Amino acid sequence: MELVDEHMADAREAQYLRIVGDHEPAIRRLAASYEREPARRQDLVQEIWLALWQALPGFRGDCTERTFVFRIAHNRAVTHVRHWSLRRTEALDEGDPIPAPAPDPESAAAGHQQRERLLSAVRLLPLGLRQAIVLRLEGLSGREIADVLGISENSVAVRLTRARAALARGLESAGGRS
Repeated sequence: MELVDEHMADAREAQYLRIVGDHEPAIRRLAASYEREPARRQDLVQEIWLALWQALPGFRGDCTERTFVFRIAHNRAVTHVRHWSLRRTEALDEGDPIPAPAPDPESAAAGHQQRERLLSAVRLLPLGLRQAIVLRLEGLSGREIADVLGISENSVAVRLTRARAALARGLESAGGRS
């Protein structure tokens, strides 16, 4: 019996490490969309990985692994946002940029500025809209987003439409201030 338990633990660890390897960049981007302050963002990432480790034995394959990972991540992110919104603390730092390779310094600066504007606009969205648009930006389908958020595909479509409109307005007004 001990050998079976040891094998199951090894299999769980291997699955967990593979999931972390497959989804780490997306989880970091997701965390950045919810948390501006770098230290709290790193805490959120760690909370997500811990929650995933704890939930992994309950994964039965009722949804895709990707949907499962994002469901865990979003649940932790929502809890994190609620926790810190109760504290009403504002970070002075704008946060770390989302790294992306650029062919030259001018393109890198323009890309960095554009990503920062988008990330800032996403952070200002109401939570329901933010959840939907972040998952869409990570490439999840409407069905997958519905599964992660526990809402209908129709509700996802409405949230995405509203989020896109709000982002367009936010980016347009931010662009006018430059």
